[in-house]
Amino acid sequence: MAKRDYYEVLGVEKSAPLDEIKKAYRKLAIKYHPDKNPGDKNAEEKFKEATEAYEILADPKKRQSYDQFGFAGIEGMAGGAADFSSVFQDFEDIFGDFSGFFGSFFGGGRQRTGRKSSVRRGSDLRYDLEIAFEDAVFGTKVELSFMRNESCTACKGSGAAKGSSKKLCPDCRGSGQVRRSSGFFSIATTCNTCRGEGEIIERPCTECHGSGLVKRNKKIKVTIPPGIIDGKRINIPGQGDGGANGGPVGDLYVYIHVKPHKYFERDGDDIYCMIPVSITQAALGGDIVVRTLDNKTVKVKIPAGTQNGKVLRLRGEGIPHLHNPNSRGDLYIKLKVLIPVKLSGQAKNLLKEFSRINGELENPQPIPLSEIKEGY
Repeated sequence: MAKRDYYEVLGVEKSAPLDEIKKAYRKLAIKYHPDKNPGDKNAEEKFKEATEAYEILADPKKRQSYDQFGFAGIEGMAGGAADFSSVFQDFEDIFGDFSGFFGSFFGGGRQRTGRKSSVRRGSDLRYDLEIAFEDAVFGTKVELSFMRNESCTACKGSGAAKGSSKKLCPDCRGSGQVRRSSGFFSIATTCNTCRGEGEIIERPCTECHGSGLVKRNKKIKVTIPPGIIDGKRINIPGQGDGGANGGPVGDLYVYIHVKPHKYFERDGDDIYCMIPVSITQAALGGDIVVRTLDNKTVKVKIPAGTQNGKVLRLRGEGIPHLHNPNSRGDLYIKLKVLIPVKLSGQAKNLLKEFSRINGELENPQPIPLSEIKEGY
């Protein structure tokens, strides 16, 4: 079958710059790659054709010779599988992270040398901890108990039984990969014998069954800082799962969940509560005693004529700042004026007399919003 013009193969004009040629080739290579079209001979031929066209047009000297003399000018420059290794020298520019993936099909790209390293970092663990509202405000210390993977003491993490050791995989000879040829292509796949580790264990450890890790219960004490908020994550390095083959240990992440309080509500570093007062306390004013979150008693002055919903502030009685425990937010007290439901005869007579003296409004008019005090 006669060869097609290389510019036609890539679908570009003869004057196309190198960037456009690279872009066109990348699109065709991904579309017709044999890994995406297993067993499709037509796709395999198109992939080979596009790669050959790119090899010529991406090289300035080869492209100039092809433009002047056609296929005769590049005779011997392309067409064999070995010739395509030069294509993969600039695959980092064309395919980025795919360079090793595509290069493996031609024996090009980056190759591993020596034994595959199977040392891996251990997994990070998550622990969800529920604490009381007060513990979140003032801090506390808690003991955590959880299961994690630790290095097997019987085999010292090697996975091999006592008196034995790991051996080089006979199939991949330590590379972790085996190659199989299929006509034009040489495809690298993970070695099934060693599962890509490059080594095999003939006599697995009876304690860890060859994994090098065993499940054990771990107990640690964790300090919860004052002022911590709900949903905050505390990172404890080196308390996660152990790493494979002596790899570094992962981390433990403790997620804080704060229980709601019966009387107090948090807003940043401030806290809010509601305190009831009688209608006489609201009208005449006076002092009331309020118990704060840290169980102190504070005398609070109620101004005469206090309206329902008025908010009073106690400075420094809120929550310690997370990064500055010596500084605290404020406590806000919202007053709720209680209207008595049941009245004695004497109380009714007194209120009637108060109403007469005070001159109750029989035809009240709406109050302009601009005149309503904050917190009313």
